[in-house]
Amino acid sequence: MAGVGAGYGGINAMTPVNSKTPVFGFGENIFINAKHTDQGFSFVTQSGGGKKSMGTTQVSPTIYLTRDQLASVHVMNNDKDFKHNFNIDEFNVHSKDLGYFEPQTITFVADKTGTFRYHCTLHPEMSGQVIVQ
Repeated sequence: MAGVGAGYGGINAMTPVNSKTPVFGFGENIFINAKHTDQGFSFVTQSGGGKKSMGTTQVSPTIYLTRDQLASVHVMNNDKDFKHNFNIDEFNVHSKDLGYFEPQTITFVADKTGTFRYHCTLHPEMSGQVIVQ
């Protein structure tokens, strides 16, 4: 029975938060860090780079997806002093309040087109856009 339970858990792990059925395939991976700098609170992403390169840093980056695309948002709180969360209300994406260096991954399907807001409910100035075409 252990194999059956592991199979069920594996399938449930592939079920997006805004769907009732598993989605198989590879989605877009989005890496977001919550930070607190001299300029205030912000969401930051890094792209490019390899093991030795830091790549390009973007503050409050715009996330671009295509309709019906599977996406996984990997959120990490890099703020020692404050908790943060990550939300995209229209896609039922809601992380828990993350403590320092605490990660969470949320997978969803971009099942509608438009421009949507992502944000932290604890610090409303932490926000950006998700554009689904």
